[in-house]
Amino acid sequence: MRITFRQLEVFIAILQCGSTIQAAQSLALSQSAVSAALTDLEFQLEIQLFDRIGKRLVTNEYGRLLYPKVLALLEQATEVEQIAKKGLAAVKLAASTTIGNYILPAKLIHYRHDNPTIPFELSINNTEEVIKAVLEFKVDLGLIEGSCYEPELITIPWKKDQLVVFCSPNNPLVGRQLKQQELENENWILRESGSGTRNIVDQLLLSKLSQCNILIEFNNSEAIKHAVMNGMGISCLSYLTIKEQLKNGALVALNIDELELSRTLCLIHHQNKHLSKALLHLLEYFQ
Repeated sequence: MRITFRQLEVFIAILQCGSTIQAAQSLALSQSAVSAALTDLEFQLEIQLFDRIGKRLVTNEYGRLLYPKVLALLEQATEVEQIAKKGLAAVKLAASTTIGNYILPAKLIHYRHDNPTIPFELSINNTEEVIKAVLEFKVDLGLIEGSCYEPELITIPWKKDQLVVFCSPNNPLVGRQLKQQELENENWILRESGSGTRNIVDQLLLSKLSQCNILIEFNNSEAIKHAVMNGMGISCLSYLTIKEQLKNGALVALNIDELELSRTLCLIHHQNKHLSKALLHLLEYFQ
């Protein structure tokens, strides 16, 4: 069956206008084109939608039954066209934890203020899960803290971020200039495997230590901060996640020789993903 929207439009026009002549005028078509479209529609449905009484077309029970369904279908098709023209498609975004909790809120406040009618969904997870969601087309765009080596995904550098090794203000390490090796005997409280933050800490810091005592892993930066504030050990997180605690003295950054813990936050999308007007408009707020 190959029913077209044009055939459905012809059916509605004939029913509303009462004749093929007037229907043709309303649709800016020839009368023969309207008659042909109706004939083809009835042939495919294998029913007559109108009773032929002389030169008149009178809607029968099948036509009356289909009318509200066809009308609703055409209205929905019109909505689809408007969404495409105005770029009002729903936007689904996934972000890793640091980005989702500490960077996006301020940007999304402005976006929602300017675009209150555009449907928007944001999910927050670790980098590994964000990459998986983009790969499986569960979201349109992803924002990650770690590296992405999936060949099907396009990775675009977005922002720079700085990681900080920190502890409670009562820790004996506070105020000293430390060598990296002095961190080997400390208890570490870290993000879980799969986290972008954890990947960077493993690559740039822990891999240089001969040993590392990981006391506990959390999938939540807030839990890590509270554990460190309570003297359970030391940790390493984005400056963005602990800047308030550093300012009020609840946490203290450690001074460590020759340690550079910077990283690039990235935007990712599938290479086969069409970037709609709505998505491109959203990205303007991420500048």
